[in-house]
Amino acid sequence: MTETSSLVTRLGFDAGTRAIILNADDFGMCRAANAAIFDLFESGHIDSATLMMPCAWAPEATMFAASRPDLDIGVHLVLTSEWSRYRWRPLTGTATTLVDGDGFFPADVATVEERAADDDVAAELAAQLQAALAAGVDVTHLDNHMGSVYGLATGRDFLAPVFELAARHGLPFRLPRSMGGAAADAALQARLDEAAAAADALGVEIVDRLWTHPFELEGEGTADEETYEQVRDAFVAMLREVPAGVTEIYLHPMIDGDELRATVDFSAAKRGFERRLLADPVVVEALADEQLVRLGWRALRDLQRARRR
Repeated sequence: MTETSSLVTRLGFDAGTRAIILNADDFGMCRAANAAIFDLFESGHIDSATLMMPCAWAPEATMFAASRPDLDIGVHLVLTSEWSRYRWRPLTGTATTLVDGDGFFPADVATVEERAADDDVAAELAAQLQAALAAGVDVTHLDNHMGSVYGLATGRDFLAPVFELAARHGLPFRLPRSMGGAAADAALQARLDEAAAAADALGVEIVDRLWTHPFELEGEGTADEETYEQVRDAFVAMLREVPAGVTEIYLHPMIDGDELRATVDFSAAKRGFERRLLADPVVVEALADEQLVRLGWRALRDLQRARRR
């Protein structure tokens, strides 16, 4: 297993190119997410976003996506609903193994892995993609909310139906080929190698690595809570460590206001920070200084569909 695959060269770049995709997750989750992502797309500070089709604000997000086929917008496949005051249900209904006692997606990944039937998962993921396509979205890729298809909690994954769906529709999927660096773990890497081989066998393009930063603020709710400047500086340091190959960096930018704070149980401030840092001149300068090449998922989709033809 090499640190990088041939993806960057197959995309037409030199082997040493450090390419990144700046992706905004949770498009359609709430109005605070939509407003932030609209602005970041218009200002050119993100390369792609992914839609949460079961959520209440998905119609607004899909209307925007359908009106802007030039933008790279995928589907954020959902099997969980993590907040206590705002929740969502499967598109395939509640007579299914995908819901908790209240009829919503479970709040945690372990419950999904333990209880969900394979056929129910396959049907729901297909329904979410079909809903985006039916709304007129030129879907560029697939990824997954909270890692609920990866098998990270119990070891039981749902990658087979995801790969089948991605292959059938000619869509790349957000799976890292390698952990790499300090996050490397031999057992996890072995599982990634197996998953990558399955994706390769079906012709589904995946990225070399997948990076983000902590979901919550360090010390959140205490006197030592992480400041915006600390978050920004850590993000810049991460950008400077991006190696050769294709790395997706995903964030959750949202407008930190009354709506978001009434929606989420924690990390509203962090979501607001992520919106700010993507447009921060310090971050923009770091991207230029590091000569990072920015891509969208459409490039991977085009490569995948060309290979299939």
